Amino acid sequence: MASVKLSKVIEKMKLDNLTPDIDIENIRVTQPDINRPALQMAGFFAHFDATRIQIIGFVEYTYMESMTEEQKEEVYTKLLSFDIPAIVYCRDLQPDEFFLKKATEHGVPVLSTKTSTSDFMAEIIRWLKVKLAPCISVHGVLVDVYGEGVLITGESGIGKSEAALELIKRGHRLVTDDVVEIRKVSDDTLIGSAPDITKHFIELRGIGIVDIKSLYGVSSVKDTQGIDLVIKLEDWDKDKEYDRLGLEEEYTEYLGNKVVCHSIPIRPGRNLAIICESAAVNHRQKKMGYNAAQELYTRVQNSLARKRDEDEE
Repeated sequence: MASVKLSKVIEKMKLDNLTPDIDIENIRVTQPDINRPALQMAGFFAHFDATRIQIIGFVEYTYMESMTEEQKEEVYTKLLSFDIPAIVYCRDLQPDEFFLKKATEHGVPVLSTKTSTSDFMAEIIRWLKVKLAPCISVHGVLVDVYGEGVLITGESGIGKSEAALELIKRGHRLVTDDVVEIRKVSDDTLIGSAPDITKHFIELRGIGIVDIKSLYGVSSVKDTQGIDLVIKLEDWDKDKEYDRLGLEEEYTEYLGNKVVCHSIPIRPGRNLAIICESAAVNHRQKKMGYNAAQELYTRVQNSLARKRDEDEE
């Protein structure tokens, strides 16, 4: 099961640790969702998902302030007896000393943020969904071309890295070469990134390893990118029928998500960078509602209809 260290959450969200005596190094977050324990504060613990980070907002805080000492003893003891990864107080609200004491006794970290409850919930859910998303690694190159994430795949040595280098020279941005880590953050979105070891490096046969960030500057690289289009490079086969109109989209599938895929045959004289650029722009144009192949088909149909009308006259 995917997980992220609580210390990473604290660092990313800029949280203050109100229970420094608790060792947080081995605490991991496994759920991308959060829970606001309002019902639990009222004593209702059925279906309580304790594996989520618990968020205390103004409503929960106000209710806790109104509780008697006996109620606090009962509810706090029961709440903190669960294996909760952390409790976060939003809006710079501060827990009472009794709550901090009980949390320390049960080893549940209590954290604080100045961010409003709704903003903090939205940001931590978004970040955790990316970090805890299902992930696979594929062989290929991922480049940001005019804002479209283009994943270039194909057999080893076919020219993926060379095409990426030419795209970078033309002002586009490298995300990763050789190994692409793909995360499914939703049913519609795949995010690609580079392994830490190979980030910003490209391997060129005959030259070796090239540091793109050092050679072309920070504007030539990007850490993550949504995958919008797959370009599969393959050796030219004179006996194979290749799509010349593009009326029907072809797809490939990663982690259950379908992505538009173009098979590009390789032969001497074809400029792969320009082909990738054109494919990215054409894909973007389709998303904006214009399909060149459909436009050509419509023109042909209209022309045939006019000829039929003229013949009938």
